[in-house]
Amino acid sequence: MRIDTFFTELKRRNVYKVAFEIPNWAVRLVVLAIVIGFPIALVIAWAFELTPEGLKRTEDVDLAAAAQRPRHRAWIVVVIIAGAMSLGLFMLGRYGFREKKSVLNETSAKSIAVLPFENLSRDPDNAYFVDGTQDEILTRLAKISALKVISRTSTTRYTSHPDNLRQIARELGVANILEGSVQRAEGAVRVNVQLIETETDSHLWAETYDRDIKNIFSVESEIAQNVADALRAKLLPEETARVANVPTKNPEAYDLFLKAEYFAYQIYSATAKDPAETARNAAGLYESAVGADPNFALAYARLAYLKARIYWYNTDPSPQAIDAARKAAERALALQPELAEAHLYASLSSHDVADEWRLRCRQQGASDDPGGHRSSGFRFIRAMAACAGHASTRCGASGVGACAGVVAQYLAE
Repeated sequence: MRIDTFFTELKRRNVYKVAFEIPNWAVRLVVLAIVIGFPIALVIAWAFELTPEGLKRTEDVDLAAAAQRPRHRAWIVVVIIAGAMSLGLFMLGRYGFREKKSVLNETSAKSIAVLPFENLSRDPDNAYFVDGTQDEILTRLAKISALKVISRTSTTRYTSHPDNLRQIARELGVANILEGSVQRAEGAVRVNVQLIETETDSHLWAETYDRDIKNIFSVESEIAQNVADALRAKLLPEETARVANVPTKNPEAYDLFLKAEYFAYQIYSATAKDPAETARNAAGLYESAVGADPNFALAYARLAYLKARIYWYNTDPSPQAIDAARKAAERALALQPELAEAHLYASLSSHDVADEWRLRCRQQGASDDPGGHRSSGFRFIRAMAACAGHASTRCGASGVGACAGVVAQYLAE
């Protein structure tokens, strides 16, 4: 057996943890025992003498005879060893365990990154469906406040099923990684996922789902719920409802929606070779999705954001673009008033906010997005997070105006 494989197996079976990872209370107990025992050892060394007949009081020992015998320095050795152990344990407790505790605190046990899923379908054109499934699972996990979920933008550069999971986890600042694969054939789909704790390289949970394609939503919801359970993250009642929410029951509409998301992401990640053409394709697919299901509120909301986005970046600076964004957002709100994205995109498609954002993009340049912490891109992301995060309080009750106020506040910083 290879030595690195042997130690990995020891860690997986928790042998390493039992043998080497001494709990803090045990270290404190040993230090306390040595600290208490050290002065006692000094007193005993001073008051008693070790003779061939045994341990005697110093006053009772014949000093002349003792001087002629070889001197036993056992007590001196004991004192030196005890002192060295005390100093060593003190330094270990002060610096070694503090560093380990700091690392554990920085990386939350409930932090997770969802790596790109592997496409096991024979048709490479199904890549949009694989990406969409991964993104929907990530989105549902992000709705759970007890979890720290890394964005898709940060994980896109990694491959499916990489070998260096621990290194990737450290780069992303997470303790757990979810990886998986999707295989689609005709009207069926197989989704295989596994949740890995990277520090110990152990599987916390794994499952394979074989479902009809029209039941893909239940798979995505179950995965998010099972991941939360494995990480012991408690869901609030409203979060349980959001995770289980089904945006459409029409398989054709959902397929068109995923294709639109695939092209839209190329625009948002600045990987589209022809942004104008890609935007037109994405918009057309969103419109086809709502044509197949006129009650598809999320598709209307994403269409609103796409239209507003291409207006901001002068891909389509026409008044018709921002008007189309506003109408799509209003339709999404009418269909699903509690949809946070609908409130947010409605506020961002208002003329005042859209014009302000477009002006700032012109002043700072597209290269500044999503730039540093002082860029317009960063303020926009903060605005999105603030408004979407408080959708039930700031946006739900007060409507579009409240969201516009939140966005305007962050844009003005």
